[in-house]
Amino acid sequence: MLTFLSHAILALLVLTATAVLLPQLPSGLLALIFRGVGWLIRRRTRSRREYVIARARSEEEEYRASRAKDSTSRSQVEDEEDWEKVDTGERPPSSSDSGVAETEEGKKDDWSGVVGFFHPFCNAGGGGERVLWEAVRATQRRWPKAVCAIYTGDHEVNKTTMLERVENRFNIKLHAPTVVLLYLTTRKYVVASSYPYMTLLGQSLGSLIVGYDAFTLLVPDIFIDTMGYAFTLALCKWLFPSVPTGAYVHYPTISTDMIASLDDQTGVQGINSGAGKGSKGAIKRRYWEFFAQLYGWVGRHVDVVMCNSSWTAAHIRKLWGKSKSSDANNTDGAGTAFSPAVVFPPTGVAELESSISVDAESENTRQPVLLYIAQFRPEKNHPLVLRSFARFLHDRAKSPEYAGYPPPRLVLIGSVRHSSPDETHIYNLRLLAHELKIRDQTTFLCDASWPAVLSHLGTASIGVNAMWNEHFGICVVEYQAAGLICVTHNSGGPREDIVVDLGDGPTGFHAETEEEFAAAYEAALTLSQSEKVEMRERARHSARRFTEAEFSRKWLDQVQKLVDASR
Repeated sequence: MLTFLSHAILALLVLTATAVLLPQLPSGLLALIFRGVGWLIRRRTRSRREYVIARARSEEEEYRASRAKDSTSRSQVEDEEDWEKVDTGERPPSSSDSGVAETEEGKKDDWSGVVGFFHPFCNAGGGGERVLWEAVRATQRRWPKAVCAIYTGDHEVNKTTMLERVENRFNIKLHAPTVVLLYLTTRKYVVASSYPYMTLLGQSLGSLIVGYDAFTLLVPDIFIDTMGYAFTLALCKWLFPSVPTGAYVHYPTISTDMIASLDDQTGVQGINSGAGKGSKGAIKRRYWEFFAQLYGWVGRHVDVVMCNSSWTAAHIRKLWGKSKSSDANNTDGAGTAFSPAVVFPPTGVAELESSISVDAESENTRQPVLLYIAQFRPEKNHPLVLRSFARFLHDRAKSPEYAGYPPPRLVLIGSVRHSSPDETHIYNLRLLAHELKIRDQTTFLCDASWPAVLSHLGTASIGVNAMWNEHFGICVVEYQAAGLICVTHNSGGPREDIVVDLGDGPTGFHAETEEEFAAAYEAALTLSQSEKVEMRERARHSARRFTEAEFSRKWLDQVQKLVDASR
């Protein structure tokens, strides 16, 4: 209780100093106050930092000793059984077997600092978490002596269980000794349900409390936000000016598209479509415009900015404007708030290609199944998929040519944050499926394992994504890599980066309304077999732009700037 009160009181002091003293105090004096607070935090957490680093080094030594012992045991067995051994071409153990593989470029670095990843919901199991863990793996490979500290609020999961889940869900194996989980006690302050009104501002100010909580656990050498809490990066700069900060932006907290959606009369532009009417709508507009300015000011404190798509980068460029970072060394226009680097999220394209065939023979095993992989959250717009699927089935039932054929099916796969509004959301989705009379043709799979997801990707025919302005769409790339024909919302990353014509023909369909989605399902399923195979092959070729190796290369290029700045 006392710890909680100290967090709340100090965070309140920070907010008070910013809101009240900022207009009255010289900027130099205010900066001095924040640096003084930062110095106190460093001093109080020095022993914990030393313990965390020592513990990581100790676990590394134990790991190496265990590997050496296993290697010796294997050698003894091989010597004893040499009389029956044949040449298998197996390579001898090498230094790269230490549990940390080298990067594609073969580069390693002896930098041994602490990289802090701010991701309070790292066990959520979504695309953002795939990015986090792939980023950790890439960082481990380049800087094997560095400690990767993840600030998380998932108290119910220890490190061993967390890493097992990461491997099971994303097929990402991490080097355990240099991964450290630091447990936050104030995560509730960034939960949207805590702020029934002014949610964006509430969560952003709440993130200052959670950010302060993180720094009192450990002050890193590099601080990277991988979940979208830009205010924590500004707080880091105020408290610790020498700590380089980086942001991987999945989507802007607010965008000009969001503000424009207030005037939308079609009802298709997100959950706030048409909400700008009347006096209440006018207040909402002013509030969003004010928050956009505040968000832009905060974003200009970030040293290195990465965005997951062209759509996100365009909005960040417009909202954050030119950062305080110098462009002198930025010859390629990447890595500053003025021109952020586009680092597409990693997707297991290679595994999908090796596991799933796309040819005339495999086409015979495809079923008339529509697959939607997305977290069960309101913004993913599952109701649009359910309604359009119901309309599609209704229209098909009128056509005598389909009599006797089994009806198409819809499979919805996604993670659910337990003890959260997500559980209520999926309950309501099940009710909607029942009301639309498609319950028998609809399957809900919650928190499915990667093998289960892989099985559905290999047998479904169509991949669906209905979110308005999906910032990128990892699941859409997975659809393409698996050879599914995509039907995606005509906005955001799927329209601008993924489901695009690369010069050899379309790789899928775009839609916005219920009627357009239903028509796209029909068009995709009625293609001839040869047309289906050709589109699947084009889609798979398109997906090769979004491999894990490509993400790692671009991620490391940007993080290298932070490492250089921290030396």
